[in-house]
Amino acid sequence: MVQITLPDGSQRQFPQPVTVAEVAASIGAGLAKAALGGKVDGQLVDTSYSIAQDAKLAIVTAKDADGLELIRHSTAHLLAYAVKALFPEAQVTIGPVIENGFFYDFSYKRPFTPEDLQAIEKRMAELAAKDEPVLRRVLPRDEAVAHFKAMGEHYKAEIIGSIPAGQEVSLYREGGFEDLCRGPHVPSTGKLKHFKLMKVAGAYWRGDSKNEMLQRIYGTAWASKEDLQQHLTLLEEAEKRDHRKLGRELDLFHIDEHSPGTVFWHPRGWTLWQEVEQYMRRVYRDNGYQEVKGPQILDQGLWEKTGHWDKYRENMFVTESEKRDFALKPMNCPGHIIIFKQGIKSYRDLPLRFGEFGQCHRNEPSGGLHGIMRVRAFTQDDGHIFCTEDQILSEVVAFTTLLQKVYKDFGFSRIIYKLSTRPEKRIGSEESWDRAENALADGLRASGCDFSYLPGEGAFYGPKIEYTLKDAIGREWQCGTIQVDPNMPERLDAEYVGEDGARHRPIMLHRAIVGSLERFIGILIEEHAGALPTWLSPVQVVVLNITDAQADYCQEIAKTLQNQGLRVQLDLRNEKITYKIREHSLQKPPFILVVGDKEKASGSVAVRARGNKDLGVMSLAAFTAQITSDIAHKA
Repeated sequence: MVQITLPDGSQRQFPQPVTVAEVAASIGAGLAKAALGGKVDGQLVDTSYSIAQDAKLAIVTAKDADGLELIRHSTAHLLAYAVKALFPEAQVTIGPVIENGFFYDFSYKRPFTPEDLQAIEKRMAELAAKDEPVLRRVLPRDEAVAHFKAMGEHYKAEIIGSIPAGQEVSLYREGGFEDLCRGPHVPSTGKLKHFKLMKVAGAYWRGDSKNEMLQRIYGTAWASKEDLQQHLTLLEEAEKRDHRKLGRELDLFHIDEHSPGTVFWHPRGWTLWQEVEQYMRRVYRDNGYQEVKGPQILDQGLWEKTGHWDKYRENMFVTESEKRDFALKPMNCPGHIIIFKQGIKSYRDLPLRFGEFGQCHRNEPSGGLHGIMRVRAFTQDDGHIFCTEDQILSEVVAFTTLLQKVYKDFGFSRIIYKLSTRPEKRIGSEESWDRAENALADGLRASGCDFSYLPGEGAFYGPKIEYTLKDAIGREWQCGTIQVDPNMPERLDAEYVGEDGARHRPIMLHRAIVGSLERFIGILIEEHAGALPTWLSPVQVVVLNITDAQADYCQEIAKTLQNQGLRVQLDLRNEKITYKIREHSLQKPPFILVVGDKEKASGSVAVRARGNKDLGVMSLAAFTAQITSDIAHKA
């Protein structure tokens, strides 16, 4: 007798081993039809999986996150099935699930075209409509290798050949297509209805640039037509907000082949940068941080002590001088410890907060670079707090409160809080981990934050909090962090004199609010779709004349506003006013002032706000009061 316990606590008994599908059918025809898989004692399995002993079972449908995973995994196989049907000479390699979809890599004699993608997607729909069963079988490793070699699938044979001898592998067949896969999969292709192929990109076999370049077809798949359409709409909106596109259109920055992975800031972009940096500098000053500046290049010996030379060497830019090896710093923390060690520190000096706008360099793979979001040279609003273990809680509370205010000023109101706890491989006593994790958790609670745990995701030396922004279209960006680190002060021999007169190791809290300034500015551009708040806009006011008769008055207006600290652009060109308004509106300034004879005679300005809003005619003093209020309130 096999006893199955369902999520609601009810139990069903069967006289012999029973499949997930059979259990679903015993509950109801509707559930049997909707079932995509099952979770047996927490393990995701096919509906054909046979349960031979007492177990807990949850039936997985399209409404579940696991169901969506099954749909996407199976749609990747459907993609490969369609490609093989249309291009028999193509060889299949790997096809995993990724965020919001899947991809599959292929080896083929020519590049796939947009027309090919349309044909493949059409064939996928035709194959799904056949509602062919997805069947699993198991073969010994060597037999599976021979099987795929006979099919001409040399990449699959190579993958299986890397599996230890004597093991078995599972294969899944749907119609005339069979693929190597651990599974599980949906029970039939008819469950796959809402998908779309997105693009083709290059990818090296096994991720090694020495190997053949394959073709990677990306797709997305969803449980319903509405979910698919919502996702496609989101992608359209994201494309409109793409910081790379807006960076060109608004003349903010560009990336150049002469220095890949670094940013060339144009005057307007650098103005935006300076506004962000100077704001963060005021945050440092007003919250007990002392700004420091460390060198760009540090000796190899220091990086050996910190452990970076062994674990991070391939991502570091190195150089040599006078037979000594150096590296451009990939992070600022070792420099801050060296500064901390200058002179004797007392417990009375703690907590000691250092902040630096430190430029770092990391040798990121070229394929991973992305506009100003992922670069090789970046500047962090990096801070390190040296404190005692007893001070962690109060520092976390103060930091979280500060971070919330900063994000609000930049226009972000939704923050996700996650606490990463001790990993399997770690240093330090269990008691010290308990204290550190409890201090972080208590700090979040004291700040009124709901948070989730990320078990095992902490660093080997300490736990951390991740602060993730949710933007206007629902995307998440992990920016802020505070991390407990007793390890680096130990490695670099940092000490302070305690109240007992003895020497003690400080705890080091790594903390960042915006993280990489380049990345954060990219996020800001996309959050506001280029229409930055008045206080951040590179140009805050544009002054336009209608005819040459108002030129002198426009110059007076511009000078008056500039003397009040506003960023003003003056356009006295002999062009139609409608043309000038339209041209400047595309640059998204918060305000455009239009001046004609009436405005000149009355000493006023006609004000147009962003979004083609006519605010009417007002005195220059009234306009100045409005814009300065907007700036002061970060409106």
